[in-house]
Amino acid sequence: MKNDAKVVIDAKEADRTFSKVEKLAEENGRVVVFKDDRPKLLVIDLDTEPQIEMTDDEKLVFVAARILREHKAAFEELAK
Repeated sequence: MKNDAKVVIDAKEADRTFSKVEKLAEENGRVVVFKDDRPKLLVIDLDTEPQIEMTDDEKLVFVAARILREHKAAFEELAK
């Protein structure tokens, strides 16, 4: 496995503190979780590193969710 992740974390620590794993992935793009001294999981921030192949419909849903999240205040104001 090619390990080009900037952050590596142990599975037990990831289990105890998933919010930390999430934050690290957001900051660094990806986190490799090791279990029994070998890479087990790859956590990817899809906002910055879209690595998963999606259908066109899935891409639209993903982008729409990102736009809604990023501009939530504006949409709420428009809804008034």
